[in-house]
Amino acid sequence: MVRSTSLSVTEIRQARLDNPKMRERELADKLGISEAQLLAAHLGQGVTRVTPDMDALMPAVMRLGEVMALTRNESCVIEKTGVYADYRGGPHAALVVNDEIDLRMFPGHWKYAFAVVKPLEGGGKRRSLQVFDAAGDAVHKVFLKDSSVHSEWTSVVAELRLPEQSGDLPILPRQKTEAAVGDPAKAERLRDEWDKITDTHQFLQMVKKLKMNRLGAYRVAGAPYVRPLQTSAVSVLLEKARDLALPIMVFVGNRGCIEIHTGPIETVKPMGPWINVLDPRFNLHLRNDHIAEVWQATKATRRGDAVSVEAFDAEGGLILQVFGVLAEPEAAAKWNDLVAALPSLKEEAVA
Repeated sequence: MVRSTSLSVTEIRQARLDNPKMRERELADKLGISEAQLLAAHLGQGVTRVTPDMDALMPAVMRLGEVMALTRNESCVIEKTGVYADYRGGPHAALVVNDEIDLRMFPGHWKYAFAVVKPLEGGGKRRSLQVFDAAGDAVHKVFLKDSSVHSEWTSVVAELRLPEQSGDLPILPRQKTEAAVGDPAKAERLRDEWDKITDTHQFLQMVKKLKMNRLGAYRVAGAPYVRPLQTSAVSVLLEKARDLALPIMVFVGNRGCIEIHTGPIETVKPMGPWINVLDPRFNLHLRNDHIAEVWQATKATRRGDAVSVEAFDAEGGLILQVFGVLAEPEAAAKWNDLVAALPSLKEEAVA
């Protein structure tokens, strides 16, 4: 089934004029359309439809120098400043891996893309490349900064521009979040298979083989594999990591992209329902009120146990994961101690 909009281009453009300060995602939700449809209605008004082909997009982004990379889901936004370098393409998964921009990308979900030039209130323009999935939801965005190579922008857009600048997007319904799938009857087998893991990437393959998913397996496994934590544990974790100047790894993603921060954090600032990390080159915006479950999980690797803290929403969707940095043994030990001290939740509260 394809989602269509009964709103005309004129009506969508007028709604944008009537709500100049509203974020695009919020305005799209208010209008009952996707964010990609909102942009498509503005083709020719600072918006150009470009190819979503990752093998074309990534080399182009690399020419723009230092930029800000943004990835989000319904409950969390991660923003990293850096240079796209060391792109490694692939038909099913691709990577950008360097000290600051660290991405895991899944090209099957990169369906629509736009180059956007947005006028700013105080003058000037904000340039970005924005990618969306089949439902028209944002997968990944790249924003130019003052330090970017703006002289490359025109040629980048010209190279990526699609011949047909059609605003007619066949938008599909959003895929529903898979609820927790677990089987208590397979608990012993789950633990046996868990003991065989030597790399965290083996975990999802293992639970899929048992016809479970991540959250379902966590609810079944029990100690010492997992520990349910209080929903306040994530904010406590970020504040303690800040206080200790402890390097951590933060993973935030959606079906099409996972973005990773590795390093210490400096400024943690709660604002209403949000908890924010506001550092010069790393920002995180997390809806604390969306967190329904938090789990500590331990998975063996060749470099030692990988201990994570993972937050899920009420539908069972993964909001974010936070790990220690195993490459730094002293920091990893401090991380393990920090996580061990986080407040537990009684098992029956999440059963």
